[in-house]
Amino acid sequence: MVPSLTSLMRTTGRMNVTIAEIYKSTKDRLSEGGISEPDTEAGLLMEIYLNVTKSDLILDGKKEPETESLKAFEEAVSKRLTRRPLWYIVGKAPFMGLEFNVDERVLIPRADTEILVEEALKLLNDGSRILDMCTGSGCILLSLLKYSNDCKGVGADLSEGALEVAKSNASLILGKDANVSFIKSDLFENVEGQFEMIVSNPPYIASDVCDTLMREVKDFEPRMALDGDKSGLSFYERIIPEAKKRLTIGGNLLLEIGYDQGDAVRDLLEKEGFIEIQIIKDFAHLDRVASAVKSALR
Repeated sequence: MVPSLTSLMRTTGRMNVTIAEIYKSTKDRLSEGGISEPDTEAGLLMEIYLNVTKSDLILDGKKEPETESLKAFEEAVSKRLTRRPLWYIVGKAPFMGLEFNVDERVLIPRADTEILVEEALKLLNDGSRILDMCTGSGCILLSLLKYSNDCKGVGADLSEGALEVAKSNASLILGKDANVSFIKSDLFENVEGQFEMIVSNPPYIASDVCDTLMREVKDFEPRMALDGDKSGLSFYERIIPEAKKRLTIGGNLLLEIGYDQGDAVRDLLEKEGFIEIQIIKDFAHLDRVASAVKSALR
């Protein structure tokens, strides 16, 4: 078993240890604990809690960190060894070059979801009204509002906890006067008005697959934001027809989808008369985003 920092100090006979020793010990402990990228996470934890960068490790590895920072660092490492996700421990997560508050009430923003935002930004016109269905932390909607001009946003979610996190992120990312509102709604139940764009990252993992996910996901992230029922498609089956009613003619619908759901979601969009349907791949060439336009004819 790799020793903790306290044990390492006893072993070396010194009150303090160097940042190089801390990095190696932390990396080895995380690796032994089953963390998939122990070197990356050891470096991130050191940067966040000890203000130690990769350059510091390379150029000044014998440097000793401030003693008062070590306790918080050691607590964070201990929490990570329980498989609690890193970003829940830190309380913030990066997304689209921004930093969002996160906790166990919301999914952690992921790089795959940035593809949806990037595709939406290509289609978004200044002054548009945007609806984000199943908004969670608000990372999709708030990123779109941050990188556009004069757009108005509504984020809808059934989880009151998620909405609290989203509101805190609106203040953090856009300021107190942001042109955004959040509503508790079972999908479109409490949604009013028309929108030029609707975006959504709904639950889309089949129920029996949820239990096979890595511990960080299945044990800590909210099940209601992951579980797409037996087929994984039930939320698309509900969202797509309702989105059609709430979009203006020529309005855009963008949905994050599972790696093998492109054909099924395309069929649902075609059934509702959407046009210009595209299934966009991620960097691994897997289905990731479905994009479609509301037709004037249906």
